Amino acid sequence: MSLGEDRWQRVNLALACFALDPAALGGIWLRARVGPVRDRVQKGLETSLQGLTLRRLHPGIGDDALFGGIDLAASLAQGKMVRTRGLLGGSAVLVMPMAERVKPGLAARLASALDTKSGLSLIALDEGAEPEETLPRALADRLAIHLDLADQCLSDAPELALDPADLAEAAKLLPHVTLPDGAIAELTEVAARLGIASLRAPLQALAVARASAALSGEDRVESADLTLAVELVLAPRATQIPASQDSPPEPQAPDPPPAPETQPDHAKDQDQIDLPPIEMLLEAAKAMLPPDLLARLQAGRASRRAPGATGTGAAKKGNRRGRPLASRPGRMGGDARVDLVATLRAAAPWQAMRRAASDQPDRLHIRMSDIRLRQFQETSDRAIIFVVDASGSAAMARLAEAKGAIELLLGEAYARRDHVALVAFRGDGSEVLLPPTRSLVQTKRRLAQLPGGGGTPLAAGLRAALELAIMAQAKGMTPSVALLTDGRANVDLAGIANRVQAGLDATAMARAIRARGWPAIVIDTGLRPTGGLDVLARDMGAPYLPLPRADARTLSAAVDASLTPA
Repeated sequence: MSLGEDRWQRVNLALACFALDPAALGGIWLRARVGPVRDRVQKGLETSLQGLTLRRLHPGIGDDALFGGIDLAASLAQGKMVRTRGLLGGSAVLVMPMAERVKPGLAARLASALDTKSGLSLIALDEGAEPEETLPRALADRLAIHLDLADQCLSDAPELALDPADLAEAAKLLPHVTLPDGAIAELTEVAARLGIASLRAPLQALAVARASAALSGEDRVESADLTLAVELVLAPRATQIPASQDSPPEPQAPDPPPAPETQPDHAKDQDQIDLPPIEMLLEAAKAMLPPDLLARLQAGRASRRAPGATGTGAAKKGNRRGRPLASRPGRMGGDARVDLVATLRAAAPWQAMRRAASDQPDRLHIRMSDIRLRQFQETSDRAIIFVVDASGSAAMARLAEAKGAIELLLGEAYARRDHVALVAFRGDGSEVLLPPTRSLVQTKRRLAQLPGGGGTPLAAGLRAALELAIMAQAKGMTPSVALLTDGRANVDLAGIANRVQAGLDATAMARAIRARGWPAIVIDTGLRPTGGLDVLARDMGAPYLPLPRADARTLSAAVDASLTPA
């Protein structure tokens, strides 16, 4: 059986387990692009969830639709407030496409509803193309089953075998399924050794194990059920690769006295049911871990150390274009755009009182306090400013590496709205070799020949980057600074060789960049870590990454990982 076929069988079991008790499992996080593979999963879900209420949510849905709001037409007709029932009212399975676009506020509301309202569960369809486009952690923690079908081939994904009649029989058996002693302790230790801090994960794994046993027609959880629970629930949440622990041999206890002949044979068999060793469960989890888990975790740590890193430009609020936001109270005038429907909803509950107090009972009474204004959120472009050390004998090699890294980042500039710029410092000053641009042709032409040699005016390079970042921000872009160097500052801002003053000037410029709150990174390209650069990185509020003999692809990956969230 191929890897794709084995993964698809687990998808079949996962959907069946979820259909037995959606509320106990919380939901499913399905990461897959739109296509025939995901269509087959959705078809299987519809088959397994027959008889349950399915409700679709938009990732930008408002509170009125979630929790219930004012029925505008009924309120105006009856002269009193009439409320609608929200999507979170009553038991239902919520289906949310484009779940990677959920904002933190909506994620918190849905997480609270899953915790407090009985009978609710969520199927999050994550269509994110990039690693940083992912489901908010508040929701991911409450969904028991995590499935990643990004690399699933259609040839290994036949129609799912889900029989409603078999699911109905398993649902009747599920309340009678029992757990062996020590199951909670076993799964909790496996979760701890996988680096899972959530206390929900072991409980969700137990729920999956009970559902798996019911599907097998058993009234007691066995080792295969616990293994499936580890593969579906714990392995996708792993944050570390567990190390094998060789436990010392246990002392052999004396043989117990023979049981009385009156004891039934089936009681002996039931007492002999043992849990699988923890190492076996860990091996099952290791088989499910991606081979590049450590690389992903390292990049994630670097990105979390970069304050303000968002992966895109800054979010800006306005009233003209962008992603719609909830309307806000305000006053008409200027460029403000009135949200007519929201204004009428705000005025509807007061119509009976206002009509009774006026001599015009047939008119609609709108007050200034009822006015609601439209809001939109748009994302600015991001400008990554490379500050490259062009001093010393190895300057040309470093500039060539920076050139290659810039060209690699430009390949994704149109998709990510990134601009890149290049500042080189050498001799007694710095030079802006490339202003913020997304033109690959212009970049290759401007970087064809780069000068090198001389002292290390690090402060001048940082000052040029600061000025360039201020100009980029004035044009509506969000700047980020990437410093590549392998030496200490030895030329001050006045262009004089003075190591002490040069260090003070570099520290002042680094703190100025930090004060602006821009994300930054300091990459040490020396053969050995350079003393003092880690201190400069702390002054800049940036992560320090020593990358000796780094090539263009390594530099590009480091910058992208550190300035983009995991």
